[in-house]
Amino acid sequence: MSILAATESELATAGEESEAAVSAKADTGRGRLNPGTARRILRWSAILAWALGIGYWIRRDGVSFDRNTVLIYICTGLLAASVGRRQGWTVLRDWLPFAAVLLVYDLSRGAAEALGRPTEWYFQMDFDRVLFRVEPTVWLQSKLKEPFAPWWEVGVSIVYVSFFFAPYLVAGLLWLRDRPAWRQFVFQFVAVSFIGLAGFIAVPAAPPWAASLCSAEQVAGGPSDPACMYADPDKVGSAGILGQVRPENPGAAAYVERISGRGWDRLGLERAKALLDQGQAGVNQVAAVPSLHAAVTGLITVFFWRRVRRRWRPLLAGYSLAMAFALVYSSEHYVFDILLGWVVTAVVTIGFGRWQRSRSRAGVEARQAGADREQAGADREQAGPDRERACDGKEPVRATDTLDGSSPTRS
Repeated sequence: MSILAATESELATAGEESEAAVSAKADTGRGRLNPGTARRILRWSAILAWALGIGYWIRRDGVSFDRNTVLIYICTGLLAASVGRRQGWTVLRDWLPFAAVLLVYDLSRGAAEALGRPTEWYFQMDFDRVLFRVEPTVWLQSKLKEPFAPWWEVGVSIVYVSFFFAPYLVAGLLWLRDRPAWRQFVFQFVAVSFIGLAGFIAVPAAPPWAASLCSAEQVAGGPSDPACMYADPDKVGSAGILGQVRPENPGAAAYVERISGRGWDRLGLERAKALLDQGQAGVNQVAAVPSLHAAVTGLITVFFWRRVRRRWRPLLAGYSLAMAFALVYSSEHYVFDILLGWVVTAVVTIGFGRWQRSRSRAGVEARQAGADREQAGADREQAGPDRERACDGKEPVRATDTLDGSSPTRS
């Protein structure tokens, strides 16, 4: 009995030790991060550091509307989001050519000014008047403009400024989630941009806000940079060729104003408005035909139309229409400019679609030709033994030549 008790005691002790060992291993496993969790923690730490860094940059220098700065925002964010997913050099490989193309575009914009082509001051205005029987910007500001920005002008300012960020944010998200779609979008965006550049060079055209500041005598001969474009609107009043505003809201100015940034005043973001004004002053002032604001927002709408569920499509269409309203109301563009921008988007989208289909057909035909060549080679290999037997004076005999399907013998 004592021996049996001792044996039972030893077994119990061994079981306790075994359970303790298993528990220790489990505790060790729980205390160690698996590689996937470690990568996620590292990635989100990098994203947080990026967000804090960009926030500090914006707080120190303000929001930048410069294309190169926006690309820096996006690319550094993509580097942070790529931690643990893909190698960082792929960001440079994919985005440096894109940035180089856009840099060439920016440098080429000066070509329009260097060529000294006469600027159109009347054509778009006359088109709008024939189409609507009124000048749309003058009519909208007469009906809607107030002495100070109403709440809905915040939306006008946000929609207008979204042009400087939306295409790059879209490209960044596509790069992370769908690389083939990213290539398609970037190709079309660059094509739209360069077609717009060609329009700026071929047809320099003044926007409505410039026409509201200059008289017929001041724009005779089609100057591209007359001094009247920089005059104080309060002093010019309604003397411009665009026409006089007859405000229905008491206290509103009786002339067309460039008010794409007034919404920032409503929010108390005077610094953002000052940065926008500074950015607008530093670009080609007669690059209005076609409207790239309308073309790019139209491209985003068309590109995602079949990629999103039906319930989101009204938002896509609303974005393009909201941009059109913001551009006309704030005197940034004529309706003619916007319609031409949409035409550019349609041409690029349809052309790219046809090019893709032709490439797909060519690929299918090439694969079919390759399959045909492989089949022909296999047929030749199969015919080789038959020809050898024919040369020996014997006809090849197949199993199906007998009634029962068995292999025949020769006598």
